[in-house]
Parts: sequence; C-alpha cells; structure tokens
Amino acid sequence: MEKNMQTENRYNLSYRLKQVKKSRWIRFTIVAILYIGWTIWLNNYWVLFGLLLLIDLYLTQYIPWGWWKKSKNKALRKVMEWVDAIVYALVLVYFIFTFLFQNFQIPSSSLEKTLLVGDYLFVSKLSYGPRVPNTPFFFPLAQHTMPVIGTKSYIDWPQWDYHRLKGLGNVKRNDIVVFNFPAGDTVALKMQNPDYYTLVHYYGRDAIHRNKDLYGDIIYRPVDRRENYVKRCVGLPGDTFHIINNDIYIDGIKQQRPKNMQLNYYVATNGVRINEQQFRDMDISVADRTLLNNENGYSQIMALLGIEPETNGEFNPVYRLPLTEKALKKIKNYSFVTKVIPEPGYFGGDTYPLVSSNNWTRSDYGPVWIPRKGETIQLTLENLPVYERIIRNYEKNILEVKDSKIFINGKESPSYTFKMDYYMMLGDNRDNSADSRYWGFVPEDHIVGKPLFVWMSLDNDRGLFDGRFRTSRFLKNVSEE
Repeated sequence: MEKNMQTENRYNLSYRLKQVKKSRWIRFTIVAILYIGWTIWLNNYWVLFGLLLLIDLYLTQYIPWGWWKKSKNKALRKVMEWVDAIVYALVLVYFIFTFLFQNFQIPSSSLEKTLLVGDYLFVSKLSYGPRVPNTPFFFPLAQHTMPVIGTKSYIDWPQWDYHRLKGLGNVKRNDIVVFNFPAGDTVALKMQNPDYYTLVHYYGRDAIHRNKDLYGDIIYRPVDRRENYVKRCVGLPGDTFHIINNDIYIDGIKQQRPKNMQLNYYVATNGVRINEQQFRDMDISVADRTLLNNENGYSQIMALLGIEPETNGEFNPVYRLPLTEKALKKIKNYSFVTKVIPEPGYFGGDTYPLVSSNNWTRSDYGPVWIPRKGETIQLTLENLPVYERIIRNYEKNILEVKDSKIFINGKESPSYTFKMDYYMMLGDNRDNSADSRYWGFVPEDHIVGKPLFVWMSLDNDRGLFDGRFRTSRFLKNVSEE
C-alpha cells in the first residue's frame, strides 16, 4: 500500500511542486523572466513552448535530468559531471556568440594601419541588431569547419529565413563592420582564394567542377556560416558610389580619406637597401615588404614603371610597399631613395562585375548606384551584370536573358525592386584589399556586427620580449581609428 502511494506521488504534480526547494524556485523565476524577455525580443512566441522544458528542468523533473548523480559507478559520475559542465558552457557560449558579442581575429592586412594583423576584436552583435541564425544547429566555437577533424560544424537542416532583431542603431558611413563574405556561398575547398566566382570567370565552370585534384569539392555554405570579413563601410544604400584616382565620391561629393589609409608605391634606391629599423620606423610589416630584383624576373614591371637598369644591365633595389601619407613623406626624405612611383590601378586586375565590358580598376571605379530596400531600378543589358548576383543569389530569383530581354521568375522584367539594403565595403590598405571592388555589394543579411575595441594584439614579426604584445593597442577603441 505504502509503495503504491510513493509511486502515485512520484507522478503527482502538486506533490512534486511541494518538494521543490525555495532556491530552485528563485533560480527558475530568474531564468523564466530572462527567457520570456528573450522571446519578446525574438518576436516569436512559439518559442514560449520552451518554458515547459525549463519547468521540468527546475521544478517537476519528470525527465530524469540528473540520473547519473544517483549512479553507484564513480567513473560514470565523474565523466557525466564533465559532460554536464561542457553542455552548459556550450549552450551559454551559443547564446552569447549568437545574440550578444563574439571574438574576431584580424587575419589579413586589408585594414592596416587602422586594424593590424594579430588584433583581437570584441565585436558587438547588439550594435546593428543580432540575426536569428539561418543555421540554428551549429558548434558555437567554429564558423563552418570543425578543428582537427575537418568536418562541417553545422547541420544544414533546418534553414530559417533572414530576420534581424532590434539593435542599438544602423550601419553608418565609415563604420568598421564585420560581415559574412558575400561571394562565399559557393566554395572550392582546395582553392578558396580567389573565390569561386573569380575562378569560374578565369577558367570556366566545367573546368572548376571537373578538376577535383586541384580545386577540391564544390560546396554551398549558408549565409551565417560563410567566412567573416572586416572592412570599412564607404557606401550606404541609395548612394551613388564612385572612385576617382583612389578618392571616393558619394553622390558627386569627394569624401575624406581615412587617416591611416595606405596605397602601394614602388620605391627605387641608388643601391642601398632599406634596413630593419627603417622599416619599423615606417611601420611596415615583414609580410608587406616585397623586393623586386633581377632574379625574380620583374623586368616587365620595371619597364611599365619607367625604371631603367644600370649600365651593367642589373636593376638597383626596388621595393613594393604599402605606405600611409606619413610613411610616404618619411621615405621620400631618405637620401638613397631615387624614385617613388604610385602603383597603377590596373595592376589590381579585374574588378566587379567580372564581364569583358568592365574597364573599371581599383583606383577608378564606377559610378555605381548602391541598392536600397524598396527602391526600383530600370534593368538594361548594360547594368544587369552589376545587379545580377543580387537578383539571383542574394534575393533568390530565377534570372534569364532571352532574345535580349530580361526575365525574372519567368516574366519579362524591365525593372526590379530590391528586397534588402546593400553596402560597399573597402579596406583601408586600399591596394592590398579584396573588397567590394572585386566581389560587389554586401547585403544587409550578411552584416554580423560592429567591432568596439581591440582586447589584445600580437605582432607576429616580433619576439616574445621584443614587442610581440602590442600593449599600446590593448582595449583600444576601434572608433578612434
């Protein structure tokens, strides 16, 4: 009889609630309030069904969440303690990285000297509003590939539509922005630089897909699982964007250059080589120093630059260097420097859109109108290459050209109305930056967040006791750059 009563009590809701300690009620109340607030922020009230799990986890415990705590197997209890702690930590990291902030490391020199290779950034998701994940099931510490094992770090299903939660503001001109790489939707795994679309432009789609030994598998990545990039926003939705001789014009008005902007120059000397201290005085990293010499076959570039060989047929040292205005003035004052020649824009190769009719260069680009949500543009065969990727890839339409007429989703379409805002993003290290000049517009659904400050910075060119830790950059406000 007593045993039957114990069994009945085990499943009796009121009995279970009476057994709950006051401390668990307090913890449940705090978590439930946070959860309800998060649901309101999401504006998705179906998520409230998750409260049932919280009620059982903290109060009723019909599901034996802590079954392992009663096990007599000491090894099992120890292992499960670790598993329990790791699961809690991963769930916490998942929510923090998805909705609040995340760490980002500067991997390339495209924003030098504003941000340096080795800078670790604190990136706020709240600044522009966090995105609800397109791919909700992913390992929170890996962008798209699991370390060591090399498998995907996410599950393809389900895929949710783009939805951004309310944030503290919008992207502004000259903001430094972290975003997902727009041309990273399709990836050749063994050759990811240049991107897939550039490879197809140069070698053809069939060649890329057939040669797996060289290019690897061709895969698709969802928006939020694409590579993270960081650039400066130089063009906003609705702007007419133009670059003339490396200066940006918005709606015909010349914009001020970033104070740390760099351009490439060819520096010829009378035979003297630039020493390490001089490189350091100009703040030029080892990776950015290129010496053009006779052995490397740079004679064609020398001829294009108008640099003549000496009487013995050999060239004196010529360096290709990215220089700020400050460094440019300094190098011109060195007595052994004979010429300082700006690198021509066409040295940067083909720009977006990748069509034979495009004669824009990285230093003279556009003019081009940046799409704004809700605005309509008249489509022609001439401007279609500029907006084709938006219409087809980013806004998921079927785009065709038949008999010189444009068809969208099977209907002849002389115009198109955009569904999202778009941005132009450039690096401050202008001649060494893969940016919007090469792969086009950044859609609003690719925006990740805003870097607030550098929390740590490491100089790969220095030793541990020779300035490896750039302490002067620790906690440096990115907006000050």
